[in-house]
Amino acid sequence: MTDFTHLQHLGPLAPIGLPPSSTMAAYLDHYRLTPLLAEDVALHAGFIEARGFRLWAQVWSPPDPQGTIFVVHGYFDHLGLYRHLLELVLARGWRVVMWDLPGHGLSSGARASIDDFDDYVSCLSVLTEEVARLDVADAPWIGIGQSTGAAILATDALTQGHRTHWAGLALLAPLVRPWGWQQSSWLHRVVSPFVRSVPRRFRANTTDLGFADFLRSGDPLQPDRLALTWVSAMRDWIPLLLSMPPSDLPVLILQGEQDLTVDWQWNLDTLLGKFPNAEIHRHPDARHHLVNEAQSIRDTLFEELAAFLARYERQAGTSRGTSADACSRESP
Repeated sequence: MTDFTHLQHLGPLAPIGLPPSSTMAAYLDHYRLTPLLAEDVALHAGFIEARGFRLWAQVWSPPDPQGTIFVVHGYFDHLGLYRHLLELVLARGWRVVMWDLPGHGLSSGARASIDDFDDYVSCLSVLTEEVARLDVADAPWIGIGQSTGAAILATDALTQGHRTHWAGLALLAPLVRPWGWQQSSWLHRVVSPFVRSVPRRFRANTTDLGFADFLRSGDPLQPDRLALTWVSAMRDWIPLLLSMPPSDLPVLILQGEQDLTVDWQWNLDTLLGKFPNAEIHRHPDARHHLVNEAQSIRDTLFEELAAFLARYERQAGTSRGTSADACSRESP
């Protein structure tokens, strides 16, 4: 299987020349990101030091950006899996900041683990400060998070309250508590003092079975174990989120009704209490990994996302690319 560890020798976040180095080109080709490197799209890539972690980050910049979208991926994921979303928002003229969470992808840290969810939020804060310092983060700022990424963005926005730098959030299959949590949380309390991790079960969390197969056998950056320290951190984070005061921030929530990864009905009720202005759109056939759903489902979900973004664009109601055009390629 392809090995991308040589990329860990890259330096701080900086512009990537064209053509990219052979190692970077192999990475972009493997995750089908190369076609997005148009002549008028600039790419920064490299590492950011944050709270003891070395975070792999990328900034994709079209000319004259509408603003900046920060993409925060889900548990077990990494930014290389988000090309459909990247393609959509670049087509609409948005600058995109993407990063691998600690313990994920090319970022440092124990694999698929974290001691405290606040470490995620702190890393996000350092990332936003760094891209602002590099002058690659035009306003307005929109956060788009998948699952755990949505939890991170929601926590950050609620923590900042009315001082938030976010103009809006799009939360995709957001995590508050996982599916079956009431039944499994007691088991976690019993076994976690004795077991550090358990084998990961690769379950098809999308109707795009080609993508599900890619995760099982084609992605060298996929963790193969579930760290119980991560589960402990999530368990401690849930009551903290529930205790936070609500926010009037504009929020879009997209949710699949066939999702067996998160306790989505309870989560939606909870998040609506935290973000009373939230708009919720449910898809009857979608599973969990919404950014990599089958194209017909993804197109429907991305139409809602495009409509949400249009409110922040200088030419409201118009698009530099349609969701159908932006999502036309097959998953890896």
